[in-house]
Amino acid sequence: MYSIKRQEKSLEKKGVNSSTIGSVDMRTKVWFNPNLESTKFTIPALIGLIMQNITVMLTAFTLVREKEKGTIEQLIVTPIKSVELIIGKMIPYILIGSVDFLIALFFGTYWFNVAIQGNILLLIILGLGFVICALAVGMLISSIAKNQLQAMQMSLLFVLPSVLLSGFVFPREAMPFLIKHGGNIIPLTYFINILRGIILKGISIKYLWKDIYILLIFGIILLIIASIRFKKRLD
Repeated sequence: MYSIKRQEKSLEKKGVNSSTIGSVDMRTKVWFNPNLESTKFTIPALIGLIMQNITVMLTAFTLVREKEKGTIEQLIVTPIKSVELIIGKMIPYILIGSVDFLIALFFGTYWFNVAIQGNILLLIILGLGFVICALAVGMLISSIAKNQLQAMQMSLLFVLPSVLLSGFVFPREAMPFLIKHGGNIIPLTYFINILRGIILKGISIKYLWKDIYILLIFGIILLIIASIRFKKRLD
């Protein structure tokens, strides 16, 4: 207000009637969420968090349970490679995770009235890719853990930091440098970008290729490491 008054006095000294000049009304407009509804920011990320927690917890106990029951020896004598065994163990959980994703997507968008602006088919395909990536995390934990208690602890050690570092609670742009880059090693970070990009912004794969590529690399690397770890255990 002070600057406006000074400008009016300056114009009056020059013989210009300030009342005849229309003032400029500057307002900040928020894209994709103009009403600043918290549900539109939270629900897409919550869908990703639910999928991560379910899939990681499901597979983290897979190989450990076989060992505790004493059935791991039966798997050892089968004429299959460790990669084939891990993929075979993942297939049922891929189906379960895919159904869970569709259910979470349905309730997240329709129950909370968060409309999907982008391509639903693309979202489902990328959701399936994230399910596989999260299952690979669980298989890696299962190949490292020695018992179910240890598998639970390792799962929580992975899941809990992802709540804070992935952008689920706080925008990553406002995070300190080290914490922000710490979230770069969490697959959920990139899936949240995909979810918000398709659901809120309606953007296409053209603008999501970086997140998709990183998720693909994560999934491949985690599966390879899990296979190597399980092979060493068999040896």
